[in-house]
Amino acid sequence: MKGVGGEILWIDLTEQEIDARPIEESMVRKFLLGAGFLSKVLFDHIPADADPLSSENVLGIATGLLTGSMFPQASRHLVAALSPLTGIWGESHAAGFWGPELKMAGYDAIIFKGISPEPVYLNIRDDDVALVDAKNIWGKDVFETDELLHKRHGKKCRILSIGPAGENLVRFAAIMNDRDRASARSGLGAVMGSKKVKAISVRGTGKIDVADPDNYLKEMDRFHKRMLDNPFTPERAKYGTTNLVEMMQEIGRLPSYNFRQGVFDEYEKISGQKIYDEHLVKARADWCCLQRCGRVTTVREGPYKYTGGAPEFETQSSLGSRCGNDNVESVLFGHHLANKYGMDTISLGGTISWAMEAWDEGLLTEEDTEGIDLSWGNAEAIIELTKMIAHREGFGDLLAEGSAKAAEEIGRGTEKFVMAVKKQEIAGQEPRAQKSMGLAAATAARGADHLYAFPVLDEAGFDDEIRERFGEEYLPEMTDRLNPKYKGIMVKECEDYMVVVESVGLCKYGTQIPPEFYYPAVSKAIQIHNGIELSEKQLKEIGERIVNINRLFNAMRGITRKDDSLPKRLTQQAAPTGPSKGQTVELDDMLEEYYEERGWNLESGLPTKETLRRLSLEEEMKRTGLW
Repeated sequence: MKGVGGEILWIDLTEQEIDARPIEESMVRKFLLGAGFLSKVLFDHIPADADPLSSENVLGIATGLLTGSMFPQASRHLVAALSPLTGIWGESHAAGFWGPELKMAGYDAIIFKGISPEPVYLNIRDDDVALVDAKNIWGKDVFETDELLHKRHGKKCRILSIGPAGENLVRFAAIMNDRDRASARSGLGAVMGSKKVKAISVRGTGKIDVADPDNYLKEMDRFHKRMLDNPFTPERAKYGTTNLVEMMQEIGRLPSYNFRQGVFDEYEKISGQKIYDEHLVKARADWCCLQRCGRVTTVREGPYKYTGGAPEFETQSSLGSRCGNDNVESVLFGHHLANKYGMDTISLGGTISWAMEAWDEGLLTEEDTEGIDLSWGNAEAIIELTKMIAHREGFGDLLAEGSAKAAEEIGRGTEKFVMAVKKQEIAGQEPRAQKSMGLAAATAARGADHLYAFPVLDEAGFDDEIRERFGEEYLPEMTDRLNPKYKGIMVKECEDYMVVVESVGLCKYGTQIPPEFYYPAVSKAIQIHNGIELSEKQLKEIGERIVNINRLFNAMRGITRKDDSLPKRLTQQAAPTGPSKGQTVELDDMLEEYYEERGWNLESGLPTKETLRRLSLEEEMKRTGLW
């Protein structure tokens, strides 16, 4: 098989043993690489009753089939494990250069089992792979670790690491790469910390052989031209995702004050234009990235002074509007600290905003917070709590558990302010202003998640693409973001496609927004890069298989239809103001349509035997003991 590193590194941390095994093409044809590959590996190797922070958990890091290729935005790698935040399937993805570097070292994935007796880091130099004593970098933050390992192994190596949050088992700790790229969601940094793995340094000097060298550059050039000619590209290159603040405000989909409402009166103070005018240093691209949504920003003076990686929209929402905070310098600095300590800003802001609402309702007091004033918009408190959470200090120790577990501990009725699904905080997507996003958050395998399906087609006016993908008969309802009809069909299709995208190592920017590349383009790219013929029909079936094995993984841990839910605020309380005033999420109706489209039981929300047999998952079905 072409276009891959060729081997999988299996690391037994308990025994300190490293085994390089060849990649199996039969596995690739059934699950691809990336998300699909890790879905199968973790299903096979993690016991149903495993504790996420125990030696029984397995941490996998995998590239996609096209990672490191010349296809636009083919920079991605994926991390997966049993999540310490949710107790179910956990995955997270990141761009950068680390994934392509791993490929050029000759490896497509790394699987960690067991727990190391002492802190270590994995050092990869092509065929030379070793676990190295990390006691002298344990305790360092992400930036310090990055600098120390570059000094030790050279500037050309690529570093993936955890910060203090991962070491301290913060349940929403991230795994960082290339200094400020984050595999943020699901708390997988805590899994890496529990295994006492501080970092992975990789340097690859090999090359990636492609299947069709005669036509490779010509075909890739066509893909590049399509991406560059797309009308979305110039604006994305200018603002990154930061100007989504303005767009979300316009349609009432900017979560504010812990999802009390979908508009923020002071949105212009944290907007993309504000950051572009006053804080942008330069745009920055990842491997083969034409949209360049990475940024470097700066705050030049004052308590929030820094220069470094810039936030994306999600942080502007989570540390900004969601906390009622209009101080953009604190939002930028908070993002910088989250990267430094290695934390997911969505869960960070979601947990702090839960505490702020509980404070606002008089359910938390200074006795709980050790004197910290949690009034809406208190930027100083947000920054202080970010530091305390990462180091599990004082009140931060409770918040490091995430909002759902913290509310369970505090009680007093604070549970009703938890804006999470399956214990993971909802991203910056107010679903009362876009019904498909509400369904997507409810059904996603890793808990509240806007990216597992990423159903943005009805958000940004892609009517032609909806017509092309689904058919004329679904219009106009499917294109109406406030109409729940046909959203079950849309979310199902988007989930299947997005797990394929995560399995080949592409970015959702370019495949979903803008929807420039669909199955035919992915199929063509795999053909010329990997030499594998996979039709659109076959890729769709693989995507469906991955979603179903994720569901089996969660079903073994008790997940059923009852868990595919949203906070009552979103389903029973109408949006109080803004363009979506009066709207709620009609979740039950959309779930019925979704389960029917999936071939899942309407009462249990689990796949039927017929569906699992059709997807060649009979063996996995038997192993669950549920059918």
